[in-house]
Amino acid sequence: MDIKQRTVKLLEKMRATSPLIHNITNFVVMNSTANILLAAGASPVMAHCMGEVEEMATMANALVLNIGTLQEDWVDAMILAGKTANENNIPVILDPVGSGATSLRTRAVKKIMKEIRIAVLRGNASEVFSLASAGTSADVRTRGVDSSIGVTNELIEAAGHLAAELNCIVAISGAEDIITNGQKLFRVKNGQPLMTKVTGIGCGLSAVVGAFCAVCDDRDLLSATAAAFGFYGLCGDKAIHVSDKPGSFFTAFVDALYDAQAGDIREGLKVKEGK
Repeated sequence: MDIKQRTVKLLEKMRATSPLIHNITNFVVMNSTANILLAAGASPVMAHCMGEVEEMATMANALVLNIGTLQEDWVDAMILAGKTANENNIPVILDPVGSGATSLRTRAVKKIMKEIRIAVLRGNASEVFSLASAGTSADVRTRGVDSSIGVTNELIEAAGHLAAELNCIVAISGAEDIITNGQKLFRVKNGQPLMTKVTGIGCGLSAVVGAFCAVCDDRDLLSATAAAFGFYGLCGDKAIHVSDKPGSFFTAFVDALYDAQAGDIREGLKVKEGK
């Protein structure tokens, strides 16, 4: 099955089954993330209280962790929910917002990844490469921080090594997205620069990755993540034809998530497997 057909099938299943996505996410994006998931076809729940995260995680089809408005007790709740998700074979998606910007954030992400098994690490190049070992070249780290640098063979190789090092799928957002498990690679060219001008769209992508992984019965989470990236960017491509201003663009984007059909995917998806 090619990636376009894969994307269509996963989207259809998500809309038919409305998987429950448990989000422990930041205060800034709770509302937008919930609306993005609802529009795409999933069911969101925002629950971060230590007293209920274990129970909620057992009911969910995927768990999405986002450290945007970081608090230490939230890290404990994320680990508790993550361990429960691991025990129940529920995929865990981690969005390391701001990792590398402060030592607190970097330590928090590394602690989470040490304690629980992450299925997908989804962030921008700066955030993702801040988690690489000291052996990763300084040049790659510098290029990773600079989002204006295009995708190079060096970055692709580094992303593959990092995926193998962290034992998870590494999904890097940028002008061109890279999704790899260290052995296989997808590149995604869907999406619009204006998507970076609206708070919460990036965090919403992590949640949608969780939704696509939630309905992935064959456990091929790599292609499910690539499908989520392609679908999400495609909706941005559709929305830009409605508005090129941030406020109304977001409304058009949410509408596109709700309205995108199989034909749109077959005609507009820009996802390529391999280097």
